[in-house]
Amino acid sequence: MATEQTRAPTASDDARPHWSLHRGDVLDVYVEWPRPALIVSDGAYGVGGFPGDPRTPSELANWYAPHIENWSKFAHPATTLWFWNTEIGWANVHPLLVEAGWDYVQSIVWDKGLSHIAGNVNGDTIRQFPVTTEVCVFYRRRLEFETSDGVMSAKRWLRHEWQRAGLPLSRANEACGVANAATRKYLTQDWLWYFPPPEMMERLVRYANRHGDSREAPFYCIEGNVPVTAAEWSRLRHVWSHAHGLTNVWAAPPLHGDERLKGNGVRSAPRVHRPGPNAAVHLNQKPVEFMQRIIAAVTAPGDSVWEPFGGLCSGAVAAIMDGRQAFAAEQIEHFADVAEQRLTQVATE
Repeated sequence: MATEQTRAPTASDDARPHWSLHRGDVLDVYVEWPRPALIVSDGAYGVGGFPGDPRTPSELANWYAPHIENWSKFAHPATTLWFWNTEIGWANVHPLLVEAGWDYVQSIVWDKGLSHIAGNVNGDTIRQFPVTTEVCVFYRRRLEFETSDGVMSAKRWLRHEWQRAGLPLSRANEACGVANAATRKYLTQDWLWYFPPPEMMERLVRYANRHGDSREAPFYCIEGNVPVTAAEWSRLRHVWSHAHGLTNVWAAPPLHGDERLKGNGVRSAPRVHRPGPNAAVHLNQKPVEFMQRIIAAVTAPGDSVWEPFGGLCSGAVAAIMDGRQAFAAEQIEHFADVAEQRLTQVATE
């Protein structure tokens, strides 16, 4: 099995985004990659689609377990995960993700339209509605803090530190210069809790350390004995750049035309589609536009994007196009060859 690593010039060499393609098992290189702002997972679906893909979705949790362990280990508190799969495939992996510290945000549905199944459905035998969708499920890393009283969620930690300072909850309003919003939003423990904006967090931290019990100070320290700053607090929340008019249903037919890569299939790989010269290289190539939507929503220029199961590396291609740093892996030699060509081309355009 090939395990070499292909790299483009680093950002220090020129102005182009850096990218890295590992030819081999991604478990060998997670430790070498920089901490990701975004992980785009498009791995096993439990349909036996490539060597190592389980034959049924019930086996997917075991397949993903070592990867999720590494994602959790190397993620930043503001890292987001976007998990492509079938509905039943995702359902089998979801409990493992939650247990590992990933909080569900929402499901994106790719509606491929009727053309996806046109002429391929026997109404007398299917006995269910035809499937024309895939899902991409959005998770964020659970924000938690270690304290002398145990690990706490951000919501619980904010109130804990204020109370440790010996201050009445109502004084949070004075600290933030509002009538009652600070206590009601930032220190509440119910569903109305709101992540304090950096400016408001800085006011809470400053007030607690000026007026709190000096015997317990300092307060609101994330590492060591230095209270968190507004800039540090801002980096603990993932980027979100809203696009008006874009919902959680993305309607587009399976790729065709110029973007659909065609050519000879994988050689000597059991249970892998072997297309002819005019057939698709990869059976489930994702639109670059979809990857760009994800990248634009939750990353900033220069951020690191992981695509651990690269395939044709549409996520890494989109990352480079949008000025991010791309880190991908692919074990199947032919897919890696095509991916490297795409990455090289887009990085030099």
